[in-house]
Amino acid sequence: MADTFNTEKINTIITDATDEAIKKASDILRDGGLVAFPTETVYGLGADALNPEASKKIYEAKGRPSDNPLIVHIAYKEDVYKIAENVSNKTVMLMEAFWPGPLTIILNKKKNVPDSTTGGLGTVAIRMPSHPVAMRLIKESGVYIAAPSANTSGRPSPTLAEHVIEDMDGRIDMIIDGGAVGIGIESTIVDMTGDIPVILRPGYITKKMLEEIVGEVSIDKGLIESDSNIRPKAPGMKYTHYAPKGELTIVEADIHTEISGNGKIKRDLKDKKMLNESVVEKINALVAKKNSEGYVTAVIATKDNAASYICDNVLVVGEADKGFTISANLYAVLRKCDELKADYIFSEAFDDNELSGAIMNRLLKAAGHRVIKVES
Repeated sequence: MADTFNTEKINTIITDATDEAIKKASDILRDGGLVAFPTETVYGLGADALNPEASKKIYEAKGRPSDNPLIVHIAYKEDVYKIAENVSNKTVMLMEAFWPGPLTIILNKKKNVPDSTTGGLGTVAIRMPSHPVAMRLIKESGVYIAAPSANTSGRPSPTLAEHVIEDMDGRIDMIIDGGAVGIGIESTIVDMTGDIPVILRPGYITKKMLEEIVGEVSIDKGLIESDSNIRPKAPGMKYTHYAPKGELTIVEADIHTEISGNGKIKRDLKDKKMLNESVVEKINALVAKKNSEGYVTAVIATKDNAASYICDNVLVVGEADKGFTISANLYAVLRKCDELKADYIFSEAFDDNELSGAIMNRLLKAAGHRVIKVES
């Protein structure tokens, strides 16, 4: 996507999360400026959600399509009623169960929420973050903060302040450094405007967890099928996201798959070891071919398989059966591929853990759904 940022270069302030920094950042937000700050999921790029011109600055700084809605971050549950209408009992149940935390809820918006924040939609996406720095900033500033991830649109989301600097230095007013985030992938998004809750983006809060609170929950077909004619109701539904600069391809075993009740991918593994070896063999062959053509390659692998790959750049993303280790490192690893100037990147499929649905959603979007299936 073309870079649409065309304002004069801003002298970006980069600082630790001190009381003085929070006060300075709050002043910037109230004045209509942009501040990047940590949340428990990824770093967000914040502006006053009720200030139309401030929200527009987010799209400009990110080079983000204007129909891609922003998430409004609040500090108190009762603030929901000030910006949204028709808050159902099920919505209240989810708020009580998962807020503060990595769950975004979509509701019908009130007129005080500008179209520039909602991407022109009649709905608003709302979240109450659990990260202490994010909460301090919302409370100190006194504004609701519209905040997508603090990266150039389409790039891997930032999980460190250094990642924000790479993409946003000179584009925004301030970056608050709160260290590494915990979860590492964006919040679960659930649409509560209908009778049955609909997951629009998977995340740390799984389908099973939601159903334990409110009963039946469905998954939007947009998570499986990409339709350029469908207007996105949530961030990440329509456009390519999370992509490194090199060409990323996922290599996975060609076996029967299905989604379990908790959103986890289940696989019919008759001989897991043999299938795993087939994936390793295929990736090594792909790496050898591209290396022979003079290209720089990288492999993204779990700790379990890393030693089996023949490549100068093997990047360990986590442990196969511990999804939280993969989610915490995924975007940093994708950015590392850029640092290595990798032309071609080959990744395993990380679909045998408690966060499979969310992790593979991000990885497939990063790869542009480029997948090679191999048989044993």
